[in-house]
Amino acid sequence: MKILIQRQNLVQAIQNVQKAVSGKTTIPVLTGIKIVASKEGLSLTATDLEIGIETRVPTHIEEDQIVNVIEEGAIVLSARYLSDIVRKLPSQQVEIEVKQNYLTIIRGGKSEYNLHGLDHEEFPRLPQVIGNQVFSIQSDILKDMIRQTSFAVSTEEIRPVLTGVMFSLKKGTLKFIATDSHRLATRESVVEAPEDLEIHNVILPGKSLNELARLLADDSSLVDLVVADNQVLVQMDKTQFYTRLIDGQYPDISRIIPSNFKTGLTVKTKELQGAVERASLIAKEHENNLVRLNIKGGGIEISSNSPDVGKVSESIEDVSITGDDLLIAFNSKFMLDALRVIDSEELLIEFTGSMSPFLVKIPDNPSCLHLILPVRIY
Repeated sequence: MKILIQRQNLVQAIQNVQKAVSGKTTIPVLTGIKIVASKEGLSLTATDLEIGIETRVPTHIEEDQIVNVIEEGAIVLSARYLSDIVRKLPSQQVEIEVKQNYLTIIRGGKSEYNLHGLDHEEFPRLPQVIGNQVFSIQSDILKDMIRQTSFAVSTEEIRPVLTGVMFSLKKGTLKFIATDSHRLATRESVVEAPEDLEIHNVILPGKSLNELARLLADDSSLVDLVVADNQVLVQMDKTQFYTRLIDGQYPDISRIIPSNFKTGLTVKTKELQGAVERASLIAKEHENNLVRLNIKGGGIEISSNSPDVGKVSESIEDVSITGDDLLIAFNSKFMLDALRVIDSEELLIEFTGSMSPFLVKIPDNPSCLHLILPVRIY
């Protein structure tokens, strides 16, 4: 194998696939990136057996030649060393040549590195995801859906299904749900899908989705999702992302979302976020990061009290309140996680009582919903 490639394009391709390189493994080939050179250009692949990423660098982008494949072939090179070397090379063009016994020469400017490679035949093949459950969604919307839900997955392995985000598709509406049993986040969006296509109980690992989000473009380009029995394939412009699914039945969350409310609170998102952040400075982690919200007399008070540290209170008067007065306590981390992903100037919080779950919503926009369980204070 022998190629010439524009350095910046190679750097970008390495960064894309490097997210799937296995950090802790006893299988040496999984610490590497497989590079395949063909007449179409270059493809780079990495996998940790849970996720797999393959990205392509075409020979030409518009009129510019990006890759010149002098001799076709394949090699697996250490992801760590390949990334560091290519980023530091002084020239805009990189030459990669594979000799006998997988010895690989990387040249750029006056620098020349000799790296020991591995046989590409030892590298695991990415699964062939074939399925008729296919739909399309804008890249930036999918990225937002991940951002607004994946933070709520469980970090405990006791219930594996809760470490993932469950998605379903019905009548062209895609819904993401995540919960760790203390809080819940949901997000919906209309997608391009056959009218009769229905998908239920597909659980994507939260870690996989966070890696996917880093790959997704912040634009309206379409991304295809292909759902198979135990895999999902996400097809982007020049990159394919594979992830295994979590096996199991996701809990039915419809029963825990209240439909009747005694108190409603409309408040500026940033103002509430700032007040909770300031109160959380006093709240202690081993005491559930406890912050109190007191709705009384047409205003609200945010407070926190720690016997060892001190106390803090802050009032917010620019609010709209309906229903009964209320005193409720919650985990400030859970509330802040929700507030930070709400893209709205105002939010609506609906309460059914001091010991019942409460909902955080965007007024007049049902596509995004957060539920948080309160903390008992008496």
